[in-house]
Amino acid sequence: MPRGPVPRLRRSLLFLLALPATVASLVLGLLSVPAWAAPIPSRIASLGDSITRGFNACGWYVDCPSRSWSTGSTTAVNSHYLRLRAQNASLTAYNDAATGAKVAALNGQAQTAVSQGADYVTILIGANDVCTDSESSMTSVADFETRFRTAMTTLRNGLPDARIFVASIPDIKRLWQVGKDNGTARTAWSVFGICQSMLANPTSTAAADEARRDRVRQRNIAFNGVLAEVCGEYANCRFDGNAVFNYPFTLSHVSGWDYFHPNESGQAILAAETYKAGFWATAAKG
Repeated sequence: MPRGPVPRLRRSLLFLLALPATVASLVLGLLSVPAWAAPIPSRIASLGDSITRGFNACGWYVDCPSRSWSTGSTTAVNSHYLRLRAQNASLTAYNDAATGAKVAALNGQAQTAVSQGADYVTILIGANDVCTDSESSMTSVADFETRFRTAMTTLRNGLPDARIFVASIPDIKRLWQVGKDNGTARTAWSVFGICQSMLANPTSTAAADEARRDRVRQRNIAFNGVLAEVCGEYANCRFDGNAVFNYPFTLSHVSGWDYFHPNESGQAILAAETYKAGFWATAAKG
């Protein structure tokens, strides 16, 4: 007499046939929902820095939260918020990011998200910990991990059922690669003192400058390693698998005012690439 899944399946089918039609339909519907599917959230909170604030994406040196990849309302960007709102019209969005924020500010933002009762939280933090006035002033890997872990603990304790999405830090060295031969970009980097840890002396081929750029990129990579590792310790957290870091962005995707922050097109790419790596990749098109 065969044993195992076949008899069990037969018994299950007989059980369904014995149920009233409406109940059987409900049970079958529940069985058809993928085990990995997460409920559509009702409150989304975005944490991070100027990238998530949409800085320079709509005006001269101003925050443009409507262009944010996470919680923006501009259809051209098609943010996580807009994609999910198509599934839940009552979805509320909070942009708790702050221009200039480093990982040290993340726990305060996490506390705000807890107070808002968010059930979906996006995090993109670390660019300002890599991009500093000099290589020596970058955040240490150990401090970055401590600060990030503290914020994650706050979210876990305050929002135990929330889904948390963590995006990787963009490849800062790629920005140097795509912009170093553009005179306007070099001028903006110099005049505004942008990311001098990486972007100082952009045309230099001196061994010291090339070694510095490599070390800064390694710090960038190490920070992403921390994000992946810590996120992986939480059942409800998903890292983007370095989707943002690996994306081959071009100079056309960054602001023409500072040649650093994503413009509207860049924000749209961020939204698309991160959403594909997230919890609801099939919940909305685009």
